Amino acid sequence: MNYSKKNSRMDSEGSAPEKAKEYLSTDVTATSGKHYLCGCCAAFTNIAITFPIQKVLFRQQLYGLKTKDAVHQLQKDGIRNLYRGILPPLMQKTTTLALMFGLYEDFSSLLHSHTNAPELVTCSMAAVLAGTTEAVLTPFERVQTLLQDYKHHDKFTNTYQAFKVLKVYGVREYYRGLVPILLRNGPSNVLFFGLRGPIKQCLPEATSYSTHLVNDFICGGLLGAMLGFLFFPVNVVKTRMQAQIGGEFQSFSKVFVKIWLERDRKLIHLFRGAHLNYHRSLLSWGIINATYEFLLKLS
Repeated sequence: MNYSKKNSRMDSEGSAPEKAKEYLSTDVTATSGKHYLCGCCAAFTNIAITFPIQKVLFRQQLYGLKTKDAVHQLQKDGIRNLYRGILPPLMQKTTTLALMFGLYEDFSSLLHSHTNAPELVTCSMAAVLAGTTEAVLTPFERVQTLLQDYKHHDKFTNTYQAFKVLKVYGVREYYRGLVPILLRNGPSNVLFFGLRGPIKQCLPEATSYSTHLVNDFICGGLLGAMLGFLFFPVNVVKTRMQAQIGGEFQSFSKVFVKIWLERDRKLIHLFRGAHLNYHRSLLSWGIINATYEFLLKLS
């Protein structure tokens, strides 16, 4: 009888660490999962609000139009076409931002637990890895570009048709413009996650939910505007590359030089539309960061 009790006690004590590990694993998974969900919801909110602005900006990037002319083009397209092409960015951005925030947290935890490198190095590496993984979703960005270009309006009317047209050219065609996306994603993630904390610390101390929301909006907006301006020429090249269907796969440098010559070798022409992108990014990343942090506090 005593032996049985002793055995029972030992089994109970022996299973305690296993139970602790199980609870810890569940907790880590739940904590990780909420970053993905909050990122997804933040992206949805942002796209629904800012899509028409993005469309004006797209026309400027692709054709070098002035804001007034780009808006006039959209007016001619009509209200029915205003949200044409929203499905790819909605699918792409919700998934991309879920990956961006979720994978950053996962990679950070993984690197912290398996390396002795300084926090700055591990966080930067986590940001680059998250950005690189996001590039898997390039086909959505590719299709969005085609749907927003009025020159392709007669070729397809929806996302499914656009994917079907590209299928004829093979898998590689879906990833046209991958290089500029990789050049943009990694470095921009490093700067975003690296500067988000320091910028927020410089703002007045938040004492309520509303002031936290305002601070998060300002922090995200400033970073988004700065990064949007910094990587604007990269996006111009990406847009030009992705507007093409079939034909030669030109290098990033070749397309850049072509655009540079077309725009009279003037830097200001290369940044045509950057002012609108600045304001769109200010609003867009303000919404994303504020929504993400708000939902994170609620979860």
